[in-house]
Amino acid sequence: MSALPTLAIYAAAALAEIAGCFAIWAWWRAGASALWLLPGGVALGLFGWFLAFSPAGFAGRAYAAYGGVYVAASIVWLWSVEGAVPDRWDIAGAALVLTGAAVILLAPHAT
Repeated sequence: MSALPTLAIYAAAALAEIAGCFAIWAWWRAGASALWLLPGGVALGLFGWFLAFSPAGFAGRAYAAYGGVYVAASIVWLWSVEGAVPDRWDIAGAALVLTGAAVILLAPHAT
């Protein structure tokens, strides 16, 4: 599988997971209606479904590689949804974990 569909899978999973978790955050921490939990639950279900499409041969490897994408997507969410501008440490950390995710996913593993 080429890198673009794999990136799309992880990006869709990240968006679904962050949206689902944000719905819980909004209800619990920001006083939003409990109705936020319904689309949040759907989003978290979609997260698991999207991640199952990962081309990684093992679930643990798929989850580990996804972790880097999740961190980077969370920084994008911070900026685009919450309006907080990431600082250089946010960007450096996201770049670092994306590098690690690429090593995990793209390395020629023995099995």
